[in-house]
Amino acid sequence: MSRLLKSLSLVTALMACLGVQAEEDWVAPRIEGTDIPDLSGIWQALGSAHWDIERHLARPALQLRDGPVVPIPHQRILALGALGAVPAGMGIIAGDGKIPYTDEALKIRDENRADYLNRDPAIKCFLPGVPRSTYMPFPFEIVQGHDSMFIVYEFANADRILYFEDPGPAPVDSWMGQSYAQWEGDTLVVEVTGQVPDTWFDRAGNHHSASMKVVERWTPTGPNHMQYEATIVDEETFTEPWTISLPLYRRMEPDARIMDFKCVEFVEELMYGKWRRNPLPRGWEE
Repeated sequence: MSRLLKSLSLVTALMACLGVQAEEDWVAPRIEGTDIPDLSGIWQALGSAHWDIERHLARPALQLRDGPVVPIPHQRILALGALGAVPAGMGIIAGDGKIPYTDEALKIRDENRADYLNRDPAIKCFLPGVPRSTYMPFPFEIVQGHDSMFIVYEFANADRILYFEDPGPAPVDSWMGQSYAQWEGDTLVVEVTGQVPDTWFDRAGNHHSASMKVVERWTPTGPNHMQYEATIVDEETFTEPWTISLPLYRRMEPDARIMDFKCVEFVEELMYGKWRRNPLPRGWEE
């Protein structure tokens, strides 16, 4: 039995080595008639970064008060037990796994986390911003041409255009910012500026200021894999730049596509319920 297990381990190790070698020898396909890597397709991240990009243990998502129901303005959210909990994760932050907040910014993060049901902009269907849009539990599609690229996200029908000629400073701040892209070999490097300060990095309250600059690096590593990195620079919020890194996976279903997730209608009661002509029954108000 021991000899069999050793043999199986050896075979597994050899297969892993062959897989690594195959990935190293792999060359990204090109846009027809060019030497530009083709990143087109539907991609999605796996993992728990959507809940918290820092290394974290599993924890309850809701802090219960007065029994199994958590009161928030204009509605009640039922505690969903294990399904409502935050799964553990190793995080996606390079280095020690911690965000280098200033003391003041860390206090704001803690306040956000304690009141995320009211503060997280994604709960209210606002656009998620960059880089959060990349690792939410929704797919996104890259549409690529010879000198243009467009990314459309399933969540809230967000999208962004990547400019390959320097557009200059963003004329106005926006939820998804302005993206200026260049190729460095097979890696697409994108500088994202002009984002409003209201977007978060995750559901755990991690935040930034309006001066944040994000430098993304999209590197194809195999026919169905891509490595994503984003370096965050924001001197108002962090003591030094920091980087997240995670793999992206191509959706392989033959009928894979971006579906509609028009979430505005899902949050109308949350945001505007107090102005209803016919208010909800007593007990569902704040």
